[in-house]
Amino acid sequence: MHEALFYKKNDNAVLRCNLCPHACLIPEGRRGLCAVRENRDGRLYTLVYGNPIAEHVDPIEKKPLFHVLPGSSSYSIGTPGCNLSCRHCQNADIAHLPHTHEIPTGLQRSPDAIVNAALTSGCRSIACTYTEPTIYFEYALEIAKSAAQKNLKTIFVTNGYITTPAIEAIAPFLDAANIDLKAFSDDFYRDICGAHLQPVLDAIQTYRRCNIWIEITTLIIPGLNDSPDELKRAADFIVSVGEDIPWHVSAFYPTYQMTDRPQTPAETLHATRAIGQSAGLRYVYTGNIAGQGGEDTLCHACGAVLIERSGYSIGTNNISNGTCPSCSVPCAGIFD
Repeated sequence: MHEALFYKKNDNAVLRCNLCPHACLIPEGRRGLCAVRENRDGRLYTLVYGNPIAEHVDPIEKKPLFHVLPGSSSYSIGTPGCNLSCRHCQNADIAHLPHTHEIPTGLQRSPDAIVNAALTSGCRSIACTYTEPTIYFEYALEIAKSAAQKNLKTIFVTNGYITTPAIEAIAPFLDAANIDLKAFSDDFYRDICGAHLQPVLDAIQTYRRCNIWIEITTLIIPGLNDSPDELKRAADFIVSVGEDIPWHVSAFYPTYQMTDRPQTPAETLHATRAIGQSAGLRYVYTGNIAGQGGEDTLCHACGAVLIERSGYSIGTNNISNGTCPSCSVPCAGIFD
């Protein structure tokens, strides 16, 4: 048992969780929407601290993070649970497990054990991913603190549904985040994800303000979030936060509760990439269509190829001391 952070006690024994924008009111013996934070005897406890359900060594490009130690490995973990209910969830079996089954408790892994495993595996970072790191915030925070002492980076792969105080608390120890901008429509967030758009936009701005390197991913779903006007508004928003923020526009494949939609045509991704570039974004990448273009990092000043990619593999990395070898203009990101 590990007491949770970011909650408030009310006089009637109902607790208010302030970790994410849902701001759940949790009576005695009940859990919040994420199903992993429970009111026991007037205290809020996290049920997944030290309880990873997935551990793997992944290429950092899989996160996807293209501007953070390219070509390196990231020790990737996740616990059960999520604070959204996306109908197209790619990891629904573990993300939504706490709603349908008891949370597995057999494997207990301390933050130091995760850090040691990352070091033993030759990884240069730890990624809190697969499900939603916000719901295992206390665990992720202690991992990040321990990792910083060992010169390891810590990364969030997140839906961005988190409050400002939580971001500010982990900011001194969190190096980078890939944030899902699932659509630029509150209707989409409400109907498809059980959430709202504005808190995600607020979180993106807060991550940036806290000097955490961010990259944005949008999964393009045919007929739901692929209109040129909506994508243009998304691109304009990202530019307003920072023109050097990489935007990953990725192909959807039918999954979970959304098998009625076709996969995204490559042409849609290339058109979206052009929208992002026209809006002023310096780095826009296509995803889930390996080998079909749009994966290389180009110098925004002279157009030289800085990093060649196909899927999660890097062909050549020409960046030298974080700059373009042709014109010496810096490439934004975290490089050697």
